[in-house]
Amino acid sequence: MESLNPWEAALEYFDEAADLMRLDPAIHEVLRRTKRSLIVSVPVRLDSGTVAVFTGYRVHHDVTRGPAKGGIRYHPGVSLDDVKALAMAMTWKCAVVNVPYGGAKGGIAVDTNGMSRGEIERMTRRFASEILPFIGPGRDIPAPDLNTDEQIMAWIMDTYSVNVGYSVPGVVTGKPVSIGGSEGRAEATGRGVMYQILSALKTRGTIVDDVSVAVQGFGKVGGSVARLLHEQGCRIVAVSDVKGGVLNERGLDPDAVERHRRATGSVTGLPGADTISNAELLALDVEVLIPAALQGVLNESNVDAVRARVVAEAANGPTTPIADRALNERGVLIIPDVMANAGGVVVSYFEWVQDLQAFFWTEEEVKARLRQIMERAFLDVFGMARAKGYTMRQAATIIAVSRVAEAWRVRGLYP
Repeated sequence: MESLNPWEAALEYFDEAADLMRLDPAIHEVLRRTKRSLIVSVPVRLDSGTVAVFTGYRVHHDVTRGPAKGGIRYHPGVSLDDVKALAMAMTWKCAVVNVPYGGAKGGIAVDTNGMSRGEIERMTRRFASEILPFIGPGRDIPAPDLNTDEQIMAWIMDTYSVNVGYSVPGVVTGKPVSIGGSEGRAEATGRGVMYQILSALKTRGTIVDDVSVAVQGFGKVGGSVARLLHEQGCRIVAVSDVKGGVLNERGLDPDAVERHRRATGSVTGLPGADTISNAELLALDVEVLIPAALQGVLNESNVDAVRARVVAEAANGPTTPIADRALNERGVLIIPDVMANAGGVVVSYFEWVQDLQAFFWTEEEVKARLRQIMERAFLDVFGMARAKGYTMRQAATIIAVSRVAEAWRVRGLYP
């Protein structure tokens, strides 16, 4: 039976790449471990007056190429292994697009459904105070992730700034533009996925117009990539959220889906569309499948049902190693998460640079620079995969690990 433990999957992908590239055994051993892991208790006074205690995490995988970078998520399934795997993925993600960061991740094991805005703010500020020694603009720069947003980043920035005694906008990215956020950051991850998909379709000689697309996970990333691909002429035939999905073979209007979701709390029940399950969505006969929700949704139990020709991993770790091998054997082009969803960290890097300089760019400048980096990364990875006979994931990981290993080699081992 296949293990769905995210840390074990991350190590399996890394070990495979390390073997293929004959990585120095010492560096291999170092990079199989996280540099530091912090587990904190997060006591929060609820509106009722009672105190609830949640568990929070912040992990740095590697910081050889620069300060740690990674999101903070609020989800009941957050665990140490979950965060370690995501931190390792961030190391490779930053390296494959060649931005000068190491990998980090964090989160709180909590279900925020039903929590008031005040409770979430108090929890966020307490968590920020607990991880304060870990973070800073030259040390570790958090960003939004699952169930967190620009307001939560603003609270973390304010908590950090109050504690040091002056405003430090560069301590987080993905915050509001009014306090040092970047134009174009909100849709950066989805826009990066779009650039990767367009590049993949071009290499396959596929005309973009009327390309069929299914999006599993109509959230911040899935919703934006659906809208952006729709604007490019693609046909969004199905989308889903945690409650289920909707299907219309003639195509859905992502803006109409979003209006319905906001009005009802779910994409399900959209007028003019058929209701389908998430499992049915993953099995649709489409050109492009975009898993944009949680880890492990494509696995041993359902991989045989997948009929998409391209899988673009907008989520982190949506494909398990067994499913990855099966899809590659069938000739499915997988755009791996470390490259597909790297648009967020690229524009986070832009935001951090702007904060450090106190000099800000226009949205058009941000989009142009993001496109250049994402297209270059795709061509680097696709070129290696084709030349060496690697899968896209193997090539992406090898390029990323090579850059980190070179930094390790040049810096040396202290003492």
